[in-house]
Amino acid sequence: MVLNYIWIAFFIIAFVVGICKVVFTGDLGIFTEMMDAVFAAAKNGFEISLGLTGVLSLWLGFMKIGERGGAVRFLSRLGAPVFSRLFPDIPKGHPATGSIFMNIAANMLNLDNAATPLGLKAMKELQELNPQKDTASNPMIMFIVLNASGLIIIPVTLMVYRAQMGAANPADIFMPLMIATSVATLVGVLFICIRQKIHLCDKVLLSFFGILIALLSGIVWLVSSFSQEQVAVYSSFFANALLFGIIIAFLIAGIRKKVNVYDAFIEGAKEGFKTAVMIIPFLIAMLVAIAMFRVSGAMTFLTDGLASLVSACGWPTDWINALPTALMKPLSGNASRGMMLDAMQTYGADSFVGRLSSIVQGSTDTTFYIVAVYYGAVGVKNTRYTLPGALLADLTGAVAAVLVCYLFFG
Repeated sequence: MVLNYIWIAFFIIAFVVGICKVVFTGDLGIFTEMMDAVFAAAKNGFEISLGLTGVLSLWLGFMKIGERGGAVRFLSRLGAPVFSRLFPDIPKGHPATGSIFMNIAANMLNLDNAATPLGLKAMKELQELNPQKDTASNPMIMFIVLNASGLIIIPVTLMVYRAQMGAANPADIFMPLMIATSVATLVGVLFICIRQKIHLCDKVLLSFFGILIALLSGIVWLVSSFSQEQVAVYSSFFANALLFGIIIAFLIAGIRKKVNVYDAFIEGAKEGFKTAVMIIPFLIAMLVAIAMFRVSGAMTFLTDGLASLVSACGWPTDWINALPTALMKPLSGNASRGMMLDAMQTYGADSFVGRLSSIVQGSTDTTFYIVAVYYGAVGVKNTRYTLPGALLADLTGAVAAVLVCYLFFG
């Protein structure tokens, strides 16, 4: 229901802004630009879904091998102590726990191509447990918010972009980014725990978050001692070696259980193809609304208005020019990435705005894309309080990004 209102609001706001442009500026081409953007977004949504078909078929094929070989069940047991508390409605030993665990691990390693298929697999398994098929269950909401908060340990892609844009030290945003994304995830999880009345003082949860903080601190210390080239080489090697190791482990598990791994892969790949086809209408609907909102000038209107308000209060406005990246991040990963690159090109990769745009880009994930794709794949229409929790994590990540950027580079 919330997505329905937001989707309608994008169109209405875009239309109103377009009329205002015609009346006050005489821009008679605005609606032509908006309709061109709509058609381009529809085509882009289909191409994204089409490109996702091969990746989904590949990873769901291997996941089917791992499921039949018992590897997913093993991962479920491994993450059971923590996930049984964050996801109390999932039965003990259910394969959804293993899929959730692997999806979150892939996201933390910045392995987008692996994370999305694993996430869709987890959603399908959670839907099997869902008594109301058109309404998001508690585990679904927690899972979506964990994804939307976008906790990343190794932001290789961002550092590569910064290197391409001429940054003297592309890895200098690593530490502030780690702080911002960690805070966003923590706030998002706490919000959902409070809404779902999950016991926060549990010893296992306290130990887990303590170990996670210590691990992240250790990684930050270790990476800070490396050059940017070493960080890119070692992190890329570790992430891809781990991914390939998981594939081999699934194959070995299947062989040990005397599973026909080829047939299992084909069966899983077929599921991946069907899932990709289901995503197409949901993705097109969201991308079209976002494109119209952006091209109409509504986004520019928001940033200019906020800049005037902040300036009137006597506060610094340096961060305003990075605001488009923050505003577009929950809506579209490609659009926010483009705005980040534009900010670095306009102001310089090592400028305050350039660095802040990079930190904002990596602090959270594309909330509306995740909600549309993940819920769309299983036919869930009533998202309950998913968006408030995910958007709270987005807001927290953006605010934390601004604060740590002033702390490190201000």
